[in-house]
Amino acid sequence: MQAIVQDRYGSADVLERRDIDRPEIGDGEVLVRVRAASVHVGDVIVMAGSPYLMRMATGLRKPKNRVPGTDIAGTVEAVGKAVTQLRAGDDVFGWCTGAFAEYAVAAEDHLVPKPATLSFEQAATVGVSATTALQLLRDDGKVQPGQKVLINGASGGVGTYAVQIAKAFGAEVTGVCSTKNMEMVRSIGADHVIDYTKEDFTRGGPRYDFILDNVGNHSPSDMRRALTRDGVLQPNGGGHSGGALGPVMRAFVASLFVRQQLRPSVKFQNRASLQVLKELIEAGKVNPVMDGTYPLRETPMAIEHVAAGHARGTVVIAIDPVAA
Repeated sequence: MQAIVQDRYGSADVLERRDIDRPEIGDGEVLVRVRAASVHVGDVIVMAGSPYLMRMATGLRKPKNRVPGTDIAGTVEAVGKAVTQLRAGDDVFGWCTGAFAEYAVAAEDHLVPKPATLSFEQAATVGVSATTALQLLRDDGKVQPGQKVLINGASGGVGTYAVQIAKAFGAEVTGVCSTKNMEMVRSIGADHVIDYTKEDFTRGGPRYDFILDNVGNHSPSDMRRALTRDGVLQPNGGGHSGGALGPVMRAFVASLFVRQQLRPSVKFQNRASLQVLKELIEAGKVNPVMDGTYPLRETPMAIEHVAAGHARGTVVIAIDPVAA
């Protein structure tokens, strides 16, 4: 099968398209014929191997998983003997190991049936971005109807899902983005949109019950000025240059000395979160926002685009055997 292979850390030129063996499945696993995969900042971090702390999980000297990518949509090709909820022929979406390939293996509980209303390309965008947004808003922020929520970095993969999920929870949502993305952010449900090139939301103006910071371009002390007395600041990495842990750790340290909550968070991939998102999508409350699609052979270009930090929604790899 055709796959993108990474044997060392570095820039996009470490990614090569090769013919490799189709992966084998275990008893509780599923083989998926990948129809589409999405690219997010985590893929950039894994490719670069930076920050170095991440290599404790991904491999110290080189990547443990030679085929990168985690978010997929496709069709079940085969199932292990312990699999009970999926069968060959099912169209699914979720997470896997080695998404940038024609076939990938996933644990059964990392996949759910694809909503009929979504294309494979749309479904592939859900994965990490949407579940991160869901868990940050629901589990960490405990966002309630009527609360004021600000999404800093509202036009990216996590941001576009966060705007819609916060609205589905009944919040009054403000999105922060660049001038060119204002109409898009407004179109997905934001009640208010701030152009960060013209206005700094930390310098006066409304105060928010919950701020999700996908960017990391403000210090925690600046962010606190935009919070209510008991407000919550939730950093989600921030930046695209390998410093993703910086804003998280600064927020954690600051939280030790102030009343407002500024905290790091750990996200977990689970079937329950995917099921909630599926229901929101089927109810028409959440819709994927796609930046564009690339064939498998152009995966390095797609990752470079995401690394530049200008993706509008989620970048997708459309995996067609003819065009791979």
